[in-house]
Amino acid sequence: MLHGGGETTDATVLIIMYFVFNATDFPSEDYYDYIIVGAGGVPYGKPNLMTQEGFLTTLMEVDAFDSPAQAFTSEDGVPNARGRVLGGSSAINAGFYSRADQEFYGRSGVNWDLRVVNQSYEWVEKAIVFRPELKNWQSAVRDGLLEAGVDPYNGFTLDHSVGTKIGGSTFDSSGRRHSAADLLSYAKASNIQVAVYASVERILLFSSSPYSGSKQSAIGVVFRDQRGRYHHAMVREKGEVILCAGALGSPQLLLLSGIGPRLTSSLGSPQLLLLSGIGPRLTSHRGEFLWLNTCLMSDSSFTITPEMAYGISIVPPMPLEHSLIQVVGISNSGAYLEAASNVIPFASPARSVFIRNPASPLYLTVATLMENITGATLCRFTPVGIYGCQD
Repeated sequence: MLHGGGETTDATVLIIMYFVFNATDFPSEDYYDYIIVGAGGVPYGKPNLMTQEGFLTTLMEVDAFDSPAQAFTSEDGVPNARGRVLGGSSAINAGFYSRADQEFYGRSGVNWDLRVVNQSYEWVEKAIVFRPELKNWQSAVRDGLLEAGVDPYNGFTLDHSVGTKIGGSTFDSSGRRHSAADLLSYAKASNIQVAVYASVERILLFSSSPYSGSKQSAIGVVFRDQRGRYHHAMVREKGEVILCAGALGSPQLLLLSGIGPRLTSSLGSPQLLLLSGIGPRLTSHRGEFLWLNTCLMSDSSFTITPEMAYGISIVPPMPLEHSLIQVVGISNSGAYLEAASNVIPFASPARSVFIRNPASPLYLTVATLMENITGATLCRFTPVGIYGCQD
C-alpha cells in the first residue's frame, strides 16, 4: 500500500505503527496481492492538524517537503492545496461529509452496484463521520437559508437533498479530526504494509499481444524513496493495482504512465493506452483570499470588494466561535451554499509610514459565506474553507 503518511487519532496511530514503514526499508522489488496508490509523502503531520482551530494554520504554514498541505498553482493561475499526509486531503479539509447526488450514478456511465456503494458509505461513516453540534454562526446560517427560501429543511442527513440540511462532519464532539487514515484501523496488521515517503512515478502495463490495440493490464508500479532510489512493486497473479490518489493525483499518474488522450512528448511517456476521458474535464475554482475580500459591517449595511467570485467574508461586530462547514443549502440547480467562521490574524502593512506596527497582530473573527457552483470537480481553496466535492 503506497501512501504518503499522515495524521490521525492517537489510538489509530498506535495501530498503524505496526505496519507503516519508510519506503527506504522496502526491497528494490517485491510482490503483493493488491497495490493501492494514494495520499502523499509525509508520515505524520503537526498537532494542530487535528483540530478545527488549527485548520487555517495547517493551510498557511506550508513548505516544499514536509508540511501536511502542499500548495500549488494550476496552469491557469488558480492557487490551491492538497494533502500529502496519510489520509490525503481528508486530513486537511474542512471536514464536511455528504453522500453523492443520486443523479451522479446515472450520469457517470458506470454500472454501479448501489448495494455495495451503500455498504461502503456505511463502512466509512461508522469510522469517521459524526453529527456536528451547531453553535451561533452555523445556526444563523441555517435560519437564514430557510428564510431565503432554500426549502425544505431536511435536518441532519448524510444524503444529498435539495433544501437546507446539516451534513456530517469528520470532527468529533471534542473537535478532533478524523480522516481516511482512520480506516486503516480496520486493517489486519499482519497482512498489510504501508510505505511512506514513497513517490509513485508510473504504473507498469503489460500486453499479452504485440499487436496495437490489444488489452493492457496493470502489473505493478515504480516508486522512489527519499534517497532517490527506485523500487518496483509488482502484483501477483490475479492481483490488482488500485489507484486512489485523488482528483489531481490519479489522472496525473495515468498521464505520466502513458494512459490518456493524445499526449505530448513533454510528458516523457510513450502513448500506451488511448483514453480520451482522462484529465480534460477537471475544473478549478478561483481562490479567494480573505484579506482581499474582507467586508466591513455596520448595523444595516456592508461593503463588498469587486474581486470576490465565490465568497463573502464579513468581520462581524461580535466574536464568533470556530466553525467549519456544517450547514449547507442545495438549490434545484445543484449549487451549494455554505459558511464558516474563523479567527484570522490581521496586521498593518510592513514599513508603513502612517501606521505604527503593533507588537503582535490583531486577531479578528471572520465569517464567510461561500457558493460552490454546479459542475465543479475539484476542491476550492480559501483560507476559510477547503473541502471535497462529491460530483
